Amino acid sequence: MASPLRPALDLMAQYAAYHRDRRNIATHFVGIPLIVFAIGVLLARIPLEVAGLQANAAWLLCFVSALWYLSRGALVLGLSTVAVNALLMALATPFAQGSTAAWLTVGVGSFVVGWIIQFIGHYYEGRKPAFVDDLVGLLVGPMFVVGELLFALGWGKEMLAAIEARVGPTHVRDLKATQRG
Repeated sequence: MASPLRPALDLMAQYAAYHRDRRNIATHFVGIPLIVFAIGVLLARIPLEVAGLQANAAWLLCFVSALWYLSRGALVLGLSTVAVNALLMALATPFAQGSTAAWLTVGVGSFVVGWIIQFIGHYYEGRKPAFVDDLVGLLVGPMFVVGELLFALGWGKEMLAAIEARVGPTHVRDLKATQRG
């Protein structure tokens, strides 16, 4: 496994190599936030005290991952990913306060639905998810989705061009041609 401390461009390009079909990328805009939200729901039920402050495991994970995102050498991408993840944690935290049944239904349900959506996307891609070959892909996924959003909004043209120079442009894979061949 390659180092998880690679620069954002290297991480994004490696992840992008598994995500060139536009339908797969579209499913990730739903699946990845659902998974991050679900992890937040499930971990928010674990209380922690840090330096006399009350917290929970979801916020600890959010903080530790924020340090990682902010240290990858792409400040706008890192800050944006941290902001999205923090928003998902804030939305998730109240669900940890409910009954055990409600907490598990929302947490596990969101997690399962998120992964189903991810695997539908990878059907269109015709390729396994990136994390199968490199577990750091589980951290890169949220950064990739945020990056794709930023690219669509016009930010990071140089990064997008560098990614596409390494792995090619996005496309829509012809599933009928794949089935015939």
